[in-house]
Amino acid sequence: MNLSGNSKLYPFDWLVIGYSTLMIAFILAAGRPLRGYAEELIFYCGTAAMALLIARYIDENRGRMYALVRLLYPLLLFSFFYRATGGTMHLVFDRFFDPELVAFEKAVFGVNPTLFIDRHLLNTWATELFSWCYFVYYFVLTVFLLALFFKRDYSVLKSSLTAICFTFFLSYILFFLYPIEGPRWHFADQYVHQVVSPVGRHLVNLVIDNAAVHGGCMPSSHFAVALVVLIYLFKYYRRAGWVLLPIVTGLAVGTVWGRFHYVSDLIVGGLIGLVSTLLVFRWIHRPTVTQQPLQPQEELAPENVP
Repeated sequence: MNLSGNSKLYPFDWLVIGYSTLMIAFILAAGRPLRGYAEELIFYCGTAAMALLIARYIDENRGRMYALVRLLYPLLLFSFFYRATGGTMHLVFDRFFDPELVAFEKAVFGVNPTLFIDRHLLNTWATELFSWCYFVYYFVLTVFLLALFFKRDYSVLKSSLTAICFTFFLSYILFFLYPIEGPRWHFADQYVHQVVSPVGRHLVNLVIDNAAVHGGCMPSSHFAVALVVLIYLFKYYRRAGWVLLPIVTGLAVGTVWGRFHYVSDLIVGGLIGLVSTLLVFRWIHRPTVTQQPLQPQEELAPENVP
């Protein structure tokens, strides 16, 4: 869709606008009383309008700062999108479904994994390791996208950002279609030990206590997005993928070890991340030569002039 001149909507723009529009429709259809969702309606209208305005007026070919805003604005929105899920957690259902999920996992595993870890596996140094892996997640996405930007690998950036948006938005929709508050809330009165470590756990708690919403556990969007980044690294920057692999593995374990997610949340998150990435690989082609913004001031060398 051409908006003006070189301006156009990229797939990640469509996802930002589409998700915002879909949330507006969900709220108008199910939000009661509607005035209780005024803040969310304003937010989603604003994000859709922002994406359209950026695509219309920010031309990435005009310079690096323009390209930074044009290509990476969704990165700035992800935290706000996540926080907005707190206001729509009970948009459809007025309770959490932890009892049903817990019963399912016990039937499958024979135990509740989070309680088994609490009684038999929990120790300080394992907690420190897994906490650091969990905490590093908050930097992985930003570092990955900025690295692609500064390497001028814009085609991979656009492709990966599309997969990341797809993963986040599918996760956020599932948050209110199957609301789960998570083991740290559901099993709060059944744990025998505290999850503690010298440094890592304190850092994780600092983020969770100040930024997490109550609910939003199904699926684990942390693991889902980390898996997307890992897949892209193995496809295009394999050495970096090997570096990130143990961190993502530790993150996966840490989501359950730290009592933030059930095993089911982890599995569903992984599937969403994998499917989202495969769909993008299938439908969005990456050129063999990295495309860079045009430089109008550059002229053809004399030998290339007919």
